[in-house]
Amino acid sequence: MLLATNTTQALSKCADPPAPLRYTQVVPQSLPAYRLNTLATGARVVSTELADRPSITMAIMFKVGSRYETDQEAGISHFLEHMFFKGSARYGGAKEIAEAIEGVGGVLNAATDKELTMYWARVPKTKAKLAMDVLGDMLFQPLLDPAELEKERLVVLEELRMYQDSPQEYVHSLFEQISWPDHPLGRDVGGTEASVRALTRDDLVRYLEEHYLLRNLVVTIAGPITHDEAIGLIEPHLKPRGNGAAPPAFLPSIGNGQRPNVLLKSKKTEQAHVCLGVHAPSYMDKDRHVIDILNCVLGEGMSSRLFLEVREKLGLAYDVHSYVNKMYDTGVLGVYAGTEPRQAARAVGAIVGQLRRLCDQPVDAAELTKAKEFYKGRLLLQMESTNSVATWYGGQEALTGKIQDVDETVAQIDAVSADDVRRIARELFSQALQLAVIGPFRSEAPFLKQIV
Repeated sequence: MLLATNTTQALSKCADPPAPLRYTQVVPQSLPAYRLNTLATGARVVSTELADRPSITMAIMFKVGSRYETDQEAGISHFLEHMFFKGSARYGGAKEIAEAIEGVGGVLNAATDKELTMYWARVPKTKAKLAMDVLGDMLFQPLLDPAELEKERLVVLEELRMYQDSPQEYVHSLFEQISWPDHPLGRDVGGTEASVRALTRDDLVRYLEEHYLLRNLVVTIAGPITHDEAIGLIEPHLKPRGNGAAPPAFLPSIGNGQRPNVLLKSKKTEQAHVCLGVHAPSYMDKDRHVIDILNCVLGEGMSSRLFLEVREKLGLAYDVHSYVNKMYDTGVLGVYAGTEPRQAARAVGAIVGQLRRLCDQPVDAAELTKAKEFYKGRLLLQMESTNSVATWYGGQEALTGKIQDVDETVAQIDAVSADDVRRIARELFSQALQLAVIGPFRSEAPFLKQIV
């Protein structure tokens, strides 16, 4: 206490005010370059050699996801993801697949999104061949056993119910639904109970033959392995599929309407959950990094505007943040808040006030620099993991057909100006706001009033 008091007294005697926080302008890069090859089969292999890492991550990415599905197929990509883990020609059932990777301390997992499905394993560096053996057998020699399919159908249905019982998660699905009404992008990745119940083994096999093609595939690997070694491990496992036809395309994005809308799910909850936002630039858009910096200013971290205003100043929410999701031809900027139900409409009004502030006032130099350094720092910290390195390079190749390394991304982030941020803010918020709400409410009217 004495030391703190003396320090305070010493500061109070200074004639000059404290210097403002300074942020570095240059972030040194140390990642090696990636290597890319397109094999004779059309499959692509992306590797990043990281000689000092103790682990290897291998990810197999197919350019397919829920937006490629018809209404009748809703949830089929996710269902297939589950079935790949249920047994393969060489590894038998789910137990054998799990034990093969966990038996060496590794991790095996998968994720289905709207445009990409990824299967990955992270193992000690000496077990790269095992990782490819397991992933290759799962994905290219799956059993799709009818009895296991019926059991896994119940598991998938329970996963859907679990998600719907979590309002802080489910409100994001409602927000997507109102952002892309009657469109695959507005559907839950897992589909609906009705669609999952109706899917047959023949449906899964047909979808597999149409979409899980080598031309639709990127295998990405990061760790202490050379590119030639990676190709030698990967190539023998890639088995052709399909009849030579191109995989089906997805429906283009649609606008979210000219009027503000509220989608309310009335539910007895202790906390209200709100999610609002607008369509945003895609990952192919020239302004894709401008929206990232706008998002950092708005709602990323404890020094963001939303956190300082809605939580710290007004005390309206414990969790309030913004986020950006990008797809091939569209994107979304969303804001989430969990708040006391009686304060929910006021919280929405406070959030909208911060959106308007971005349109009306340019971001000052210090705040812009802070946002850039936040984004660059988070990106570089992610690159400590072989998982992140593999998915960074492989994901770009799978989705865009073009890889941008970290240095290029950092340079583009540094080039974002305050005028860019204000310009994009005005473009974004000239759209009608869409709002999803879960809570003990009878009417949308108080919320609609806040977003018009």
